[in-house]
Amino acid sequence: MILSVSRRTDIPAFYAEWFMNRLKAGFVYVRNPFNIYQVSEVPLTPDNVDAIVFWTKNSKPLHQYLSEIDNMGYKYYFQFTITPYGKEIEENIEKKEKIVETFKNLSEKTGKEKVILRYDPVILNDKYTIDFHIKSFERLCSILSSYTEKVVISFLDDYKKISKNIKCQNIKEITEDEMNIIAENFSDIAGRYNLILESCAEEINLKKYNINHGKCIDDELIGKITNSVLDVSKDGQRTACGCVKCIDIGEYNTCLHKCLYCYANIDKESAFENYRRHDKYSPVLIGSIDRIKDKITKRNQKDTKSLKKVDEVIAKQGSIEDMLNI
Repeated sequence: MILSVSRRTDIPAFYAEWFMNRLKAGFVYVRNPFNIYQVSEVPLTPDNVDAIVFWTKNSKPLHQYLSEIDNMGYKYYFQFTITPYGKEIEENIEKKEKIVETFKNLSEKTGKEKVILRYDPVILNDKYTIDFHIKSFERLCSILSSYTEKVVISFLDDYKKISKNIKCQNIKEITEDEMNIIAENFSDIAGRYNLILESCAEEINLKKYNINHGKCIDDELIGKITNSVLDVSKDGQRTACGCVKCIDIGEYNTCLHKCLYCYANIDKESAFENYRRHDKYSPVLIGSIDRIKDKITKRNQKDTKSLKKVDEVIAKQGSIEDMLNI
């Protein structure tokens, strides 16, 4: 099982202690986002969890636990987002200088192959122009090229879902021509700093700029980190998304960064209300379990078992290294 922690909220930034308590307990309860009274019990033992993919804009609160997570036998990597926007777009983000230092510190602790930089999403308005992004992207790559191997980009879309939040900033829809201009310049910059550049869930084909469709939940990277091969299928959510299947343990409307463009936290005020209901000792992220209303079922074993195929691969191929091309 690959554990996503989490696309729905920033667990490293706001719920690190809760997450550690769940690892120690060996399980977590996850509410169905479409029916909150349907609760899945997900096992979190190292035998079940092949890798953890952390998503964050500030991993610092989790740093104190990394050695403990290592000693418990878990493998992991980070999707770490840094964007150049001000407080009018990302109201509750720490100063970017501090975030950059946190990124460097994380890379030094884990290894740069385990910290992926996300410049995500690219938004355009009168302030954040194409030229602004080109200069900001170059500056970020120049600072962090020694601390990561890969950069992931995406363009803001799904305007209807977040239209109320972004209306006050006159954020406009990005045209295909604008995407091409940004992609070409970003590719040139990434190349100069020896960084792999990928897109995230973008329909547009950017291969001519040496930008491939990425997979943020990446079985190949997990294979290298764990020295194994996974038997896992592609996540079927979106055609342009290359991710493989995972289980996400977060909840929507629980992130406190207050980013206007966020799809997972449409109602910013309800996120703070939910946070006040958070109990670091609870088996569920927000609130507690109601033994009368909540229907708890164990997640299907085929979804939560280990995906490693080490013995089978060795028997057929002779070595893991040959399969992983390392």
